[in-house]
Amino acid sequence: MFISNAYAAGAAPAPDFMSFLPLIVIFVLFWFMLIRPQMKQAKEQRKMIEALQKGDEVITSGGLAGRVTKVSDAFVGIEIAPEVVVQVQKHTIQTLLPKGTLKSL
Repeated sequence: MFISNAYAAGAAPAPDFMSFLPLIVIFVLFWFMLIRPQMKQAKEQRKMIEALQKGDEVITSGGLAGRVTKVSDAFVGIEIAPEVVVQVQKHTIQTLLPKGTLKSL
């Protein structure tokens, strides 16, 4: 009287393509709007770091602006003031500036 009978449930319906479609669309949008542009930017950054040479004007990720005086495999010498050279790791170079930019600072 107070307890209702419990009956076994029927078989679960098999998933079809339409149930996975929203997940696929979200993944495709995620790929084209986030992953692909980030990979492209990382590739450009690697090319810029590999092409560094003496005399280039750069800004580091810490905000130091200077002229490259020495380039080695892992480190770069940057002159931040006359006769003041600091050694930084190559991967900290953030931006390659156009020639003559440091004179205007």
